Amino acid sequence: MALALGALGVVFGDIGTSPLYTLNETLGVLPGAARAEAILGSLSLIAWALSFAVCFKYLGFVTLADNRGEGGVFALLALSQTRDDERSRGRAWLTFVVLVGAALLYGDGVITPAISVLGATEGLVTLRPSLEPFVPAIAAGILLALFSIQHRGSGAIGRAFGPVMLLWFATLALFGIVQIVRMPEVLRALNPILGVRLLLDHPAHATSILGTVTLAITGTEALYADMGHFGRRAIALAWYTVAFPGLALSYFGQGAFALAHPENALNPFFAQAPAGWWRGYLIALSTAAAIIASQALISGTFSLTRQAIQLGYFPRLNVRHTNADEIGQIYLPLVNVSLAVLSVSVVLIFGSVARLATAYGIAVTATMLITTLAFYRVARARWHWSRARALALCLAFLTFDAAFLLANIHKFPDGGWLPFALGVLVLALMYAWKSGRQEVQRRVYQNSVTQEELLEIARSPHLLRVEGAAVFMMGTAGGAPLALLHHLRANQCMHQTVILLTLATELVPAVGESERFHLEDLGEGIWRVIGRFGYMESPDATKLLASAAAAGVPIDPAAATYFFNREIIQDAEHSRLRGWEKGLYSFLSRNARPAKDYFNIPPSQIIELGLTVYL
Repeated sequence: MALALGALGVVFGDIGTSPLYTLNETLGVLPGAARAEAILGSLSLIAWALSFAVCFKYLGFVTLADNRGEGGVFALLALSQTRDDERSRGRAWLTFVVLVGAALLYGDGVITPAISVLGATEGLVTLRPSLEPFVPAIAAGILLALFSIQHRGSGAIGRAFGPVMLLWFATLALFGIVQIVRMPEVLRALNPILGVRLLLDHPAHATSILGTVTLAITGTEALYADMGHFGRRAIALAWYTVAFPGLALSYFGQGAFALAHPENALNPFFAQAPAGWWRGYLIALSTAAAIIASQALISGTFSLTRQAIQLGYFPRLNVRHTNADEIGQIYLPLVNVSLAVLSVSVVLIFGSVARLATAYGIAVTATMLITTLAFYRVARARWHWSRARALALCLAFLTFDAAFLLANIHKFPDGGWLPFALGVLVLALMYAWKSGRQEVQRRVYQNSVTQEELLEIARSPHLLRVEGAAVFMMGTAGGAPLALLHHLRANQCMHQTVILLTLATELVPAVGESERFHLEDLGEGIWRVIGRFGYMESPDATKLLASAAAAGVPIDPAAATYFFNREIIQDAEHSRLRGWEKGLYSFLSRNARPAKDYFNIPPSQIIELGLTVYL
């Protein structure tokens, strides 16, 4: 029950605030004739879209694909890979598709805080119409305040998320029940035929209607992405007992109000509350729920970025841990500033939910479709489902996803290009960094001195061995690092204790302590230490050295010297990389956080050696 309460605050923040604007936007595109039947048809589409997307697809099947309890697009990528993938093209195309999905989530992370807070503050207009010109500025101020406190961490405010969202869903249900009792005819919308008939009878409005219905299912990806924090069982419990009933009653209650008051042009979500204290309460609670939904997306973007860094698809950034007891609570200053600037700019540029809704939907539905493709691969490669079984299920998912994606394509010229452009930018960053790192490894590290040659050098009577311990970082657990060779060439000496340290990222969210540390005595005072970390963990070289000292390696972690290569990128005449890749990688390499900082190494124990790399 405690986990389910927590899930209400984190997992269902985005989808839980959709009633603020979904039905209002849908009413704006409904055909004028047969208004009552159009309202019932749109309600039917919303109810059954929620049921299919959340109950059937995600809770029924997708959340079964967990990587040691964790979900998300990177979990699907890890689960889909098999030993045979090393020699096939299947891994390459799926990796690219998953990276596209991850990149599109950044667009969602920008728009969701903007549309949620803007939707809540627009409720002020129902109290005082004179405030309408100031709504964008008020929403921007709320967002700036939210982003400005991110450095404090989400721990303290997170404890209040669950109870506030419980109150939110209870309020949705209460207002919905009151309106349904007054207009029980609205329950006819439970019939799915009404929704299908609406689309068939008005084909010219079909894409517009489905495009607004999409707003009701935004946030379904969060059920899977945040599964590791609460578990599938707690998320399902929170959905079926609180979130789903609250959302359904809210949508039907708004529909009932729209049927009973066709002359009322206000947003039915706020208009259903009596003017005065009740409406003020609803606006205040809506604002709190919107802030919670925004916080969940911001924290999720932080987590997604760290996973990309760990898996080698993103340059190293400053990652601060805001809670010593919870590894998942992190803060990335550069990502936070970027989200703040973009979200506030979106609010000020678009100015209203009606205009911003035109930019919302493409990224969400495209990510859902990508999840289906990756799920098919997992079902075939990991679960060994037959092709017929996997295709039958995933074709049903694809039909649903593709219908909503195609229904949102018309939004592209009116603002839908925004999340797509952000996704392309992030994808270009990930691609340039990954391809650049691979080219550096190929050009520089593949011809390094072997382990046997290093031991021969260490045995040389002409080599001076000095007291102390030296740690050389290595990207792979083999051969000798270039920093060590540069040190030998320049100083003609070697420390009595030499540690070749490799920090490897595994395709699992977290690594057990028994699997984290590996020690190998190579002889001649040279040791190889391999530390393994999951893609949701931050590597710590200092703790690994402490483990090595406890295992018998003659080293004082506080007195050891770390040697790093500082790569200096130069343009080569012949290169596998395109011009834009080299330029972008060079820029990212110069501005990435130094490895010494990312791996938690004291600055006073570091020596950097220049390494020119021609790309």
